[in-house]
Parts: sequence; C-alpha cells; structure tokens
Amino acid sequence: MMAGVAALLWGVAGLLGTTVLAMAISRRTFATRLVYSATLALCFVMFAVAALHLLGGNADDSKLTLPLGLPWIGAHFRLDALAAFFLIVVNFGGAAASLYGLGYGRHEAAPHRVLPFFAAFLAGMNLVVLASDAFSFLLSWEFMSLASWALVIAHHREPSHTRAGFIYLVMASAGTFALLLAFALLAGPAGTYAFSAIRATQPTPLVEAVVLGLMLVGAGSKAGLVPLHVWLPLAHPAAPSHVSALMSGVMTKVAVYAFIRVVFDLMGHPTWWASLVVLFLGALSAVLGILHAMMENDLKRLLAYSTIENIGIIFVSLGLAMAFKANGMPLAAALSLTAALFHILNHSFFKSLLFFGAGAVLTTTGERNMEKLGGLIHRMPLTSFVFLAGCVAISALPPFNGFASEWLTFQAILLSPELHQWGLKVMVPAVGGLLALSAALAVATFVKAFGITFLGRPRSPAAEGAHEVDRFSLTAMLILAVLCLLTGILPGLVIDALSPVTTALIGSRMPVQLAQPWLTTVPIAESRSSYNGLLVFLFITMSASLAVFVIHKLASRAVRRGPAWGCGFPDITPVAQYTGTSFAEPIRRVLGTFAFRARESVEMPPPGSLEPARLRVEMHDLIWEALYQPLVGAVEYATTKLNYLQFLTIRRYLTLVFGYLVFLLLVLAIWP
Repeated sequence: MMAGVAALLWGVAGLLGTTVLAMAISRRTFATRLVYSATLALCFVMFAVAALHLLGGNADDSKLTLPLGLPWIGAHFRLDALAAFFLIVVNFGGAAASLYGLGYGRHEAAPHRVLPFFAAFLAGMNLVVLASDAFSFLLSWEFMSLASWALVIAHHREPSHTRAGFIYLVMASAGTFALLLAFALLAGPAGTYAFSAIRATQPTPLVEAVVLGLMLVGAGSKAGLVPLHVWLPLAHPAAPSHVSALMSGVMTKVAVYAFIRVVFDLMGHPTWWASLVVLFLGALSAVLGILHAMMENDLKRLLAYSTIENIGIIFVSLGLAMAFKANGMPLAAALSLTAALFHILNHSFFKSLLFFGAGAVLTTTGERNMEKLGGLIHRMPLTSFVFLAGCVAISALPPFNGFASEWLTFQAILLSPELHQWGLKVMVPAVGGLLALSAALAVATFVKAFGITFLGRPRSPAAEGAHEVDRFSLTAMLILAVLCLLTGILPGLVIDALSPVTTALIGSRMPVQLAQPWLTTVPIAESRSSYNGLLVFLFITMSASLAVFVIHKLASRAVRRGPAWGCGFPDITPVAQYTGTSFAEPIRRVLGTFAFRARESVEMPPPGSLEPARLRVEMHDLIWEALYQPLVGAVEYATTKLNYLQFLTIRRYLTLVFGYLVFLLLVLAIWP
C-alpha cells in the first residue's frame, strides 16, 4: 500500500514547487494571493488524505521508498496512524495560516522574504512526519529549522529580530546534534537507519537512558521545554503573525511527534524512572511558562510563553503514559496518551487563533504592547469576539476544548494511587497540584490579555484609530473559534478518532465514547467520573439567555446618570485605567521573588522638586542567567584563548596534525 504516502509526497513536491515559484514572482503584486492560495489548496488536500487514513479504518500502513538519500538505503517514508494524526495537525494549521495570510500578507512590508520560506516551512514539517529512516528524518528536520529561521529574521533590520534568529539557530543546531546522536545510538554498530530495523532491535537500558536524555534535548528544545525554551519567546514574536501561529501551534507539535515516535514507537518499552524525568520537566515548564506569560505586556511574547505552559501539560500527559505503560496498566496509559494527543490538537486550534488575533491587532494599530491598547472591542468587535473565544479555550474553561483535554489529564492523575513505585506515587500528585496552579494562573493571564487589550478606553491614538481587519483574516479566526467550541462540546468524537494511535502505541484504547448516552465522555468508568460537554453548553446557553431575559424584563427603564468613578483621580483619563503591570502585581509579589528574583524600588524626589516619583521593577530570567550566560562566557573565553591557532606557522600546523593522528590511533588501539 503506497497510495496515501505517495499522494502526500506529491503534495510536498507541490509545496516545494510553490517555493520555487515564490522566489520568481515574490516582488509582483499578485504574488501574495497566488502563493497563499496554492499553499491553502495543497494543505487542504494533504489534510484530507491524512484524515481519510486515520478515520477510514485502514489497518495497513502506507509505505514508499525513493532512490534518494544514503547510497543503497534510499529514503523511506511511511504513513501510519501516528503520522496521520500529526499530518492533520500540520496541514490544517497550514491551511488556516494560508487563509489568514491572504489578508494579512497584503500588509507585509517584505513579502519576498516571507513567501518562499512559508511554503518551504510547510513542506519541511510534512517531511519530518512522513520520514521513516533516520537520515531522511534529520535532513527534513534541518530543512524545517532553516526555513523557520529564515521566517524569524524576515524583518532582519530590527536588532531584536536578528538576535532572536541567532539564538534560535544556535538552539536548533544543538537540538539537531542531540537527535543525530540519539539515532546513532539506536542504529547501533550495524547502522540500521530505517525505523523498521530500529524498531526490531531492543536497546540496552543504558542506551535507552541516554537516548531519552538526547530526545529531551533534541525534541524538547524545539518544543520549548524548560530549560531549553529560551529561544521561543524571542523567535515566535519576531516572525510574522501567521508564521508565529505555525511555529507555536504546529512546529512545536512536530517536536512532540519526534519524542513520541522515538520513545513510544522505536524504543517501545519506557521505564518507570524515565517517566519521573518527563513529569518533572513537564510540570516545571507548565508553571514557569505561565508565570512568565503573566508578567508580560507584549501580547505576542505573552502568547509565546503560554505555549511553554501548554507544552508542559502535553509532556506531563506523556510522562503519565510512560509510567502507566511501564507498570502494565494499558487502559490508564491509553487515557494519558489520548489526553496528550487531544491537547496537541486543541492547542493547535486556540493558539493559532490567538496569534491570528494578535496579528490583527498589530496590523490595525501597529502595537504589541498591551499598555498602549484598550477599547478595541468597540472598534474591532468580531476580532474581539473570536479572541475572547480563544482566551476561554486556552484557560481550560468549559464548554471549550481546552477544558476537555486538561480534564482527561487530571483523570489520569487520579489513577496514580494504582502505580507500584513510591516515587511515582509521590511525584504524580505533586505534578497534579502544579498543573492546577498553572490552570489558575492561565485564567488570570488571559483575563489580563483580553481585558487590557480589548476593554476599557484607548490608551493611545493608534488604539483609538483601530478598525476591523479583512474578511480572510476574520474567516480564518472564526473557523478556529468554532472548532474550539465543537471539539469542546463533542470531545467523544475526537477521542474515538484518536483510538488508532493509542492502539498502535499502547496496545489499548479508551472505551468507545459514541456508545455512551447523550454523548457523555467516560474516560475509564462512569462510576469514577464523566463529563458531558454538550449538556454543559446547553446549560450555559439557557441560563445566560434566561438571565438576560429576566434582567431586561424586570429592570427599570428609568435612566440614571452619575459621575463615573475615576479611581480617585479628579480627571478621568485613559492613563488612570488598570494596566497589565498593575494586574500582575499581586502575583509578582507572591511568586516573583522565587521565580524571577523580582525587586521593586521607589525613587521619591526631595521636597520642592518637580521631578516625578518613579517605581522600578527588576526581574531576572534565572534559567538564562544560571545556565546560558556562563556557557556563553565559557565559549567566548575558549575562542579567545584558541585564537592564536590561526597565526601558527606551517611547521607547527603539521606538528599539530601529526599529534592529533597519533591520538586517534591510540584511541582506536585502546577501544575494546
């Protein structure tokens, strides 16, 4: 069977052809519409092919080998249930970004720097998911990284964007090197680079441990897992907004795919202690990510930090699946893996929606700083409505989809007392408490994001002159908002659709949800817990409608006028409104000392001085200062000391080469 993977590879060829076409016509006025229309059509077709493979009940994997890549090996490509699911995420996200780009792209200052790499980026992500040998995977991974790097530095004349691109390139290179080492260990001395051959061999416990660490570095750095996240809040805001949506909502999921493919498929049998590491890093990412987001006033940086939180939630679910699988609890492992996959899908929906909304605000106001916005709900009502839907979804509030997937994660956490190891019995409840904290902070963060940006009065002339965006952008956002609602009120449909993936990786699946009455979601057994998103949606709709009716029916029609409360200021000005900084102040004072080493200082002028009083807030990125700054200093020191090598004479160069050859011969002689 090769029809499915062949069709997808033809789609990738179409995307690469679109890249070449974009290079030729990118400076023409019609280039934006033509390129985004082509990527929209290709991504939609590839989405349909992947969806048919996942939902069509096709038990046979689609495989194809091309005479490319390494000699006598070829390039292997495979479409199975896991690849089909992630291709759905990639290509639906690509189609949504292309639709949004049809309108947003008309405002792009340098389309010739975006259009060619946009299609190449989509092609790279598809190739990573389709690749079925180590060489093709790594080549596609690097192609994806370079294409996304080019999009990050599209506006390279801004120094912050250049710095973001440099840090992203360094982190991407380090991650690729870690993946290279991981696949080298899995291939072993025989050099079995094909995934089918790797899958057939059983690595030793030491190799499994090293590969797990390398995958956490390689895939975790691309996903934004703490402490490898430092590039993400710099690169995602620097890219154009529809590219930011792809990087945050889709590319990070390709990194999660790499982790799942190696840990759950190629190695096959995770150990319980490995799940402790994954659980710890996931919980740490969730809490630190949302704390950083809470402190941000830059709307796109806030969304980027929020991605770190959601990646943490996904890795917590994957860690639970590893723990349950290692303990021979297939039903609980299937529940945990389903929660992870469901949240991957949900995050691609609401994070793309939120970045599209941030791009709409940036297009019409030229501002990302929330302190200079406000009052946009009156000038951009449709954008405000769909952005609010995204905020509710990412805050995990019912009946939207974020609640459904996080609820499944907590249901898996409640099964932890059945685990055998005391380390897991202690770790999993602690992780559950940290996830609950991150969920509460997420609600506060997105109340701030929506309230400061869209409510109140305009804080700047740019916000006062804002207007609604184009119909293509609005259509893309509206589709994603509807999907956030539908997957929230009908989660059983998604859970059943994910069953081929969990069956292939775990050997088990959750109970069939469509068999439950009233479309109720029952993760394990109804005696434990159940959730009905449809009934919750109907209850909220009916109770809200009844409240509106009663208020309008019983309220007095008399008009009462009075002075507006101005927060103690005699002159009511937009400056007196609540700000993002003041909103985050209580949380900063409670948790900021621990998380950011936050300090506040007040400068009061002496009596009689006309200078204003100043409040200064100082915060630090502890991971950057503790881990990366010393590393940068060590590299600079080493390069300075080794700089004299370029001034050696030919005689000294030959002596150095001879000594190095002797050293290599000694290593080979001693090597067992």
